[in-house]
Amino acid sequence: MICTLGGVLFMEETPMAKKDFKSIAEQLSLLASRGLTIENNSIAEEFLLHNNYYRISGYSLTLRKNDKFYPSATMQNIMDIYNFDHALRHLLLEYIELIEVKMKSIYAYEIAKAYGPLSYQNPNLFSNTTKHSEILAKAEQQRLSRLPHEAYLKHFDDCGECVPIWAYVDLLTIADISFLYAISIPSLKKSIADAFGFHPTKGSDLLRRFMHSMTIIRNLCAHGSRLYNRIFQQKPRLSKAELSLLRKNANGTLDNAHLYGFLFIMKRMLRASDFNEFKKKLIALSDHFSFVNMRYYGFRSDWRQRL
Repeated sequence: MICTLGGVLFMEETPMAKKDFKSIAEQLSLLASRGLTIENNSIAEEFLLHNNYYRISGYSLTLRKNDKFYPSATMQNIMDIYNFDHALRHLLLEYIELIEVKMKSIYAYEIAKAYGPLSYQNPNLFSNTTKHSEILAKAEQQRLSRLPHEAYLKHFDDCGECVPIWAYVDLLTIADISFLYAISIPSLKKSIADAFGFHPTKGSDLLRRFMHSMTIIRNLCAHGSRLYNRIFQQKPRLSKAELSLLRKNANGTLDNAHLYGFLFIMKRMLRASDFNEFKKKLIALSDHFSFVNMRYYGFRSDWRQRL
């Protein structure tokens, strides 16, 4: 609670629900008391210690109701869901990295071709100079922190030269290159979207949206956030054909709020061979963790044929 005393603001402590510390054994006992079958206590205890009771609770939501587990629910089920989600995040990161590198490469090529190797410094090529300055300032911090360890940065620094755009993009995160593209002048955005093979008139905005979507998924994966049963507030922008491939909810509406829809964006941004490789790995992962119901990622039952 915020209070004032003599005109000075201070925080007053408010009563909170008491949360007692529980040992790993007590945590396991609590799960068992709620109906969860524990097949192997030592394995379960190690899993809880390494992965945090609070963190794994989100992976058990589909196995329980009102804090009571369904009769068939086991600790191994939770571990399978958790480990599948972990492996899926790393698989997504592997292929989103290809998209990130592709975007940086095309952006650097197109801006250098049209305006020169140091044109990224020109505020006149960007619609939001404040955001442009923020991106450059962040990249400069990266340059300084990486300077002692990166030979290519040392080279430019020793020569007293500015880093050209084709090397500079390595300092940018996926969010940075996404923002830089979004605030670039229309002609530059169009040339980049054209290089991606997008629609000649609508491609610029579509690529902006797609990069934003990939940034969302990449950041969730990089920070170890749960994808299982996650509802996305910012839904992917899909074509009519892609929307027709989504799973239908019980009320007949299309489910475009889970991970599945974002995979269609990856399919459009990756080379066909790369996406096919990704899909094969995803199928193998699903086969290995056969307990995990892909419906909780928004997948249709026939996703292997449709995706």
